[in-house]
Amino acid sequence: MPEEIRESWHFLGENMVSKKFRLAREVNRVDSTIIQLSKKDEEEVQGILEKNICISLHDHTIVFPEKPEEYIPYIRSGRWWIGYRGLKASGLNVVFDGMLDGIALIRSPDPWDWDNVIHQIGMIKADINRHREIAVVAESLGDIKRAYEENKIAFVLHLEGPPRIGEDIDKVDMLYGLGVRCIGVTYSRGNEFGSGLADKNDRGLTDLGYEFIDRMNRLGIAIDLAHVGDKTSLDVIEYSREPVFITHAGARGLWPTKRMKPDEVIHALAEKGGVFGVEAAPHTTLTKKHIKHSIESVMEHFQYIESLVGIDYVAFGPDTIFGDHVGLHKIFMEYLAITDKKDDRPSHPMVDYVDGLENPSQFINIIRWMVKNGYSEEEISKAIGKNIIRVVDKVWK
Repeated sequence: MPEEIRESWHFLGENMVSKKFRLAREVNRVDSTIIQLSKKDEEEVQGILEKNICISLHDHTIVFPEKPEEYIPYIRSGRWWIGYRGLKASGLNVVFDGMLDGIALIRSPDPWDWDNVIHQIGMIKADINRHREIAVVAESLGDIKRAYEENKIAFVLHLEGPPRIGEDIDKVDMLYGLGVRCIGVTYSRGNEFGSGLADKNDRGLTDLGYEFIDRMNRLGIAIDLAHVGDKTSLDVIEYSREPVFITHAGARGLWPTKRMKPDEVIHALAEKGGVFGVEAAPHTTLTKKHIKHSIESVMEHFQYIESLVGIDYVAFGPDTIFGDHVGLHKIFMEYLAITDKKDDRPSHPMVDYVDGLENPSQFINIIRWMVKNGYSEEEISKAIGKNIIRVVDKVWK
């Protein structure tokens, strides 16, 4: 990747685009731990990166302002910066980009309004397409492999939940035509297709939901269950003709919240050939052993899932952003519905950021941690990319 990385929207010129917001630093925003290795082990990390396609199954590449109180006006401005410099430092070749997480309140106060979703897809693609020297929107496995060979970042457009399409399943075809290659069945709250993890009663996959799964299978869109209720998840896994993803979550066996997935769902996912992406969003993948959220907490979830179903069915979807992630959660809690009620969650110390995995630029720390803890190159290559590629190769016809 060229050393000189041009900023987002550079092609519009200074007179047409001015930064109204002071944006967060993409690298070293805070004093987050870098896993320390010997010279030999660090050389091994670099060798692994050179020989393998490195993939995040879920992150957000948008750079937020330094001040959380500016997040809403920034988002409503309709033009956002992508963290190309931070991604260069990450070691990643591919990122399943969750974009604005369903909170793009541009055209409507409903974040999942069709116009809001289409606007953010169009704006992000416009910027990526004008950074062809370093980036590409990946719509096929061939696109991913070419990006790797050309030392570019491949962006996979990923909607964590579908926009409000009602019974108009043909709109899924439109999303496919726009380049979307991974869609969640629900985003925490239930919809016409099934129940989300924030629902009190999980009614499972609806009749329309079965049509939704059929259409994604036929088109070649990967299905995501990260924010889906347990019963609905099991229905989807059983019914889908193709393996599915849980792009970013953790193990309920380690931390008993609805945001985490129970062993039953993890087993079912693996038995159908799916892949589980371990997340690192603040205050999610905690454990009793590592109750202050850090990379150690995240990797304990990774090892739990690995021991449960094997190295072939686990990967990483850190679910990080460039900016104050804790501040984002505070600002958008009513929109995100990311977890169950506060009274139902175990108590834990609050952190300002996840030490060691603060934003996408620190993905390389995962590889360092695995090398330091004795994982083989083959095991690491599966967890950082090969497992995801196996599913993509099968799903993206």
